Amino acid sequence: MTQNKCIGCGSLLQTVDDKRSGYIKADLLLDDASNLLCQRCFRLKHYRDIENVEFSHDDFVKILNRIAPLDALVIIVVDLFDISGSIIPNIRNFIGEKEIILVGNKRDILPKSIKDEKIKQWMRKFVKDYGYIITDIALVSAEKGHGIDELLIMMEKYRKNRNVYIIGCTNVGKSTLVNAIIKRHSDINEDIITVSQFPGTTLGLIEIPLNETNYLIDTPGIINHHQYAFYLDHKHLRHIFPKKEIKPKVYQLNSQQTLYFDGLARFDFIKGERTSFICYFSNEVKVHRTKLENADALFEKHRGTLLSPPTENEYIKLGKYVKHTFKTPETKCDVVISGLGFISLKAYNIQIALYAPKSVGVYLRPSLF
Repeated sequence: MTQNKCIGCGSLLQTVDDKRSGYIKADLLLDDASNLLCQRCFRLKHYRDIENVEFSHDDFVKILNRIAPLDALVIIVVDLFDISGSIIPNIRNFIGEKEIILVGNKRDILPKSIKDEKIKQWMRKFVKDYGYIITDIALVSAEKGHGIDELLIMMEKYRKNRNVYIIGCTNVGKSTLVNAIIKRHSDINEDIITVSQFPGTTLGLIEIPLNETNYLIDTPGIINHHQYAFYLDHKHLRHIFPKKEIKPKVYQLNSQQTLYFDGLARFDFIKGERTSFICYFSNEVKVHRTKLENADALFEKHRGTLLSPPTENEYIKLGKYVKHTFKTPETKCDVVISGLGFISLKAYNIQIALYAPKSVGVYLRPSLF
């Protein structure tokens, strides 16, 4: 068997098992074959269809552990819309003591009125609590191509004739970023590396030459199972992932009022003075307001219809939602639903509750804005 790799996901091509990564039909895999897509990437690219393969979280970790002993520059990509959900805890356990450029992707999703420098200051402070020692920070929109040149200048400044590894959680846009770099510095105009909103698209190491001796290397995404993306049917992923600049929705609430975000999450304002809550979700997500006393009945009557997604079948798979109760601190904060969105809270010492599936992360963090 040849050791050719799929140019879409980085898997070694094989003709034996169509349930494993890298499968390709034998008549397509020639001894001198190159620039081939495995069956999974071909279907994803041309039909937007995704096939499950046997790659696990442990497989991803094993690949990343190869980076630890190497002398290399590391670029860590996070999703600016979901920084809390896309951060990799205990990063030093994976990569050792490396210089790190932190890249905030999807800058085009956040409101343009927020200054870049403010976002960078917040990011630096936030990731410090996760043990990150950052050399520099770049903000980009890989999808739109914004900030790519600035990132490349930064990369060359710190690379020092070393390989560059790009790592991050699934869905942060690593492969889109690599494709943007390839397009900027070559005659290639189409995406080479497989890109999708489905978790775990890149399955192996993909090497892109920087010069005769060094490479830019795209790695598999670390899977954060607390993100909402892992618990919805594929057709609803595009519903929760913002496609353009978020339009914040502001609600003036009295205590004992409730907001539903479709049927995906529920927010209760339990106790406090009348105050405003600023909601940052995909523009596709609809917000429904009701009285707290009516909230349970509304959900039971309308889940899967008015309060959808999720569908009724998805809700059954998700399981009964868990209640998370908070008393807000004496600083501005956000309550975050991992992979779905967040609510900015300006009032101090109020009591709130948020309902979400038990496997989805819900937590408070210092306010991004």
